[in-house]
Formats: sequence, structure tokens, C-alpha cells
Amino acid sequence: MFKFFESLTEPLPPGEPEKPPETLVAFCRHYTRGFGKPLIVMSVFTALLAILEVSLFGFMGQLVDWLVVKDPETFWQEESSTLITMSVIVLVVIPILTLLHALVVHQTLLGNYPMAIRWSAHRYLLRQSVSFYQNDFAGRIATKVMQTSLAVRETVMKILDVMVYIGVYFTTMLVLVWSADPRLLIPMIIWLALYIGIQWRLVPKLKKVSTEQADARSVMTGRLVDSYTNISTVKLFAHTQKESQYAKASMKDFLKTVYLQMRLVTKISVLIEVSNYILAFCIAALAIYLWADNAITVGAIAVAVSLTLRLNGMSQWIMWEISALFENIGTVADGMNTISKTIVITDRPNAKDIVVTKGKIDFEAVSFHYGKESGVIENLNLNVQPGEKIGLVGRSGAGKSTLVNLLMRFYDVERGAILIDGQPITDVTQDSLRAHIGMVTQDTSLLHRSIRENILYGNPDASDEELLHAIEQAQATEFIYE
Repeated sequence: MFKFFESLTEPLPPGEPEKPPETLVAFCRHYTRGFGKPLIVMSVFTALLAILEVSLFGFMGQLVDWLVVKDPETFWQEESSTLITMSVIVLVVIPILTLLHALVVHQTLLGNYPMAIRWSAHRYLLRQSVSFYQNDFAGRIATKVMQTSLAVRETVMKILDVMVYIGVYFTTMLVLVWSADPRLLIPMIIWLALYIGIQWRLVPKLKKVSTEQADARSVMTGRLVDSYTNISTVKLFAHTQKESQYAKASMKDFLKTVYLQMRLVTKISVLIEVSNYILAFCIAALAIYLWADNAITVGAIAVAVSLTLRLNGMSQWIMWEISALFENIGTVADGMNTISKTIVITDRPNAKDIVVTKGKIDFEAVSFHYGKESGVIENLNLNVQPGEKIGLVGRSGAGKSTLVNLLMRFYDVERGAILIDGQPITDVTQDSLRAHIGMVTQDTSLLHRSIRENILYGNPDASDEELLHAIEQAQATEFIYE
């Protein structure tokens, strides 16, 4: 049964990732593809459970009235059908609905939904240019992918689950109280207006602070990861204290947002608690007054007071759910700024794999200034013949590495063209271009994987014999086997 519900949605969708929209609603809808039907089913089950729960309060009031006026000896004969129906609802219908709701939420949505978002966002970001990653912390980008996937799930599910439950529950409750006596609605409507006013006034501020907090958290995480990633450099230059101060500054900035958030939460919590107790007092006082005037029954009082006490407990829960909703909206808005960025370097629609026959390289009037008006490379012409070995000599910053990066198409030239065997590199796919060029970078880069996986990264399909040959060629046999 669990596997069936787990298989209703695809956690790793096979389609090619597309650029996410840059507006909140469209962004959430983009990452909800494939999960629409389960979300609707969840909302339907939620609405039914809310209606049934409030209906039980109504039945409780009716039961109290029966116990006051009915004869115990004839009670069962007169009301047996109603009692049996309610027993079936309580013992069979509600448990089944609860089970189905839990299966859809926990098996179909909670796990697969954010994983599908992570998978799509990760594959899209892998297509970003090198400059995208050079302009941000790797840890910060990873954090935003992880946070945003969960935040999108929480935002959508809270709206379609929690908010639906609250809306249906309140509507059904107001109808039930109206049926008892319309005058009992007066304090409830006043309380509801006050409650909405508190939320309307303070929750948007909470959203703003939450957005700032999500960004501050990403910066803090990015700085920590940056220090850990480059720990050798930190140790070599004896900058442990400097790195501590670097992280401390981001932690202080993060704490500022936490304090602002907690102040708002305290204000909301106290205001709601006070309004709850005022509501409970007003409902009880009005109910007693109406009962003394023979306007309502004891059962109606039981329903009104019970719903008020239930409302008292729910209001705090609703407050936290709404606060969490806006916090997640803030996190989505923050992550959207990173994940939705347009990919600068893309393959042309008709791009083909490069065909290398000789290996001739031509730089034709190439200019590149990193987006500035001048500097680095200006009107460069260079021809590298097949099999020719050349050396680029120049001061630091003269553009030696930039030239190689342009050949690898990590950046696009601003003017001119680069050709390999007469083929402009902008006309071929990036993957095929880079697969035909062997490059040893200035920095030592190892993935956090096995030695075998790192060696085979350039040719994952190589045989064991080819692997051993590569190790021998690199004269790495001795220290690897140690």
C-alpha cells in the first residue's frame, strides 16, 4: 500500500529542466508539475475532515438537548438510526479519510515533491556558466537549492492543506453557530475581524524579515563552507582567527534577523491570546444571557462554548502556520533570485557535436573584457597548427588563463570568433567541445568521491586496464596503493 502511494508521483522527473519563472506564483506552479492531482486530492480530504469535525460538535449539542428532554427508556428506539449513523462516521468514515489523507501527504507528497524540485533545480544550475559559480559561494548555492525545494513544498501544501482546512472549518463553524442563534455570531465575527487585522498588520512584516533571514542564513553557511573547503590555505597563512571573525560577522547579521523575527512573533502571540480570552468571555456571557431569556437551548450553549475553546486552541496553531507560510514564501523568494537566473552561455538550437579531424585552432580578432569597456584581450589573432606546442608567457592578469577559458567556452567572446578545424565553437555543443579538449587546471580539484571515480571522471567508461595505465603514466601507483 505504501509503495503504491509512493509511486503516484515521480521524484526524479526525466524531462529536460527549463528556466524557472521569476515571479512567486509562477515559480511555485513551475515546480508543481506532476503533483497537481495529488495536491487536489489532499485538499478534498482535508475539507471533508474539517466538515466532519465541526459536524461532531453540532451533534454533541444535539445530544445534550436529547439528554435533557428525552425519556431514557425510549431514547434508543427514537434515535437509534441517528446514533448508528454517527457511530459509523466516527468509527469508519473518519478513520478511512484520515488514513487516505495521511498516505497522500506523507507517501505521495512530502518526500517526492521536494526531491523533484531539487532534481530539476540542480540540473538547471549545472548548465550555468563558470562565472555564475565564481560570483557566489558554492555552499550558498547548494543551501538555496535545499532550502527552496522544502520552502516551495511547504508553501504550496500549507495553502492547499492547512489554509483549506482553516477556511472550511471556520465556514462550517459559522454556519453551525448561526443555526443555533445568529446573535452568537456577533462576538465571533468581531474576533475574526480582529484576528485577521492582527495577521494582516504583522505577518507581512514577518515575511520581510524571513526573506532577510533566509539570505543571511545562506551567507553564513556559504562563509563556513568556504573556510572548510579552503582549510589548507587558512592553515598555511595562519588565518584561523581571521576566518573566525569573518564567520562571526555573518552570524551577527543572521542574529539581527532572528531577533527581529522573535519580536514580531511575541507581539502576534500576545495579541491573539488576549483576543481569544475576550472571545471566550463574550461567548459564555452572551450564551448565558440568551439561555436565561429562553432564546437558546443547553445544547446550543454546549456547541458555542466548545467551538470557542476549540477556536482558542486553533488560533495559536493558525498563527504559527501562517507565520511559517510567510517564512517559507520569503525563503522561496530569496532562492528564486538564484535559481531563476538566465543561463548566459547556451547551445544554439541547431548546435551539433564538434568534429575534430586535425585539431587546428584559430583565434580571429578576439576581444574580451569581462564586460568592461577595455582590457584583458583586445583584437587577438592566434593560429595554433595541428600538433603544435605553444607557451603563453605574460604577467599575472595578462589573460593567459582567460584565453584558455575562452577556448573552453567558459565565457563567450565579446568580438571575433574562435574556430577548431574551421568550426566556430559557438556553433557546436559545449559538452562535445569540452570532451575533445584535455585541460590540466592550475588548482588541484578533487571531488569528494573515491580515487577511482576521480581518475575516471574524464572517461567514466574506461576499462580497468586503462585506469591502471593512467595511474602508471601519472607515476601515482606507489602513493595510491599506500
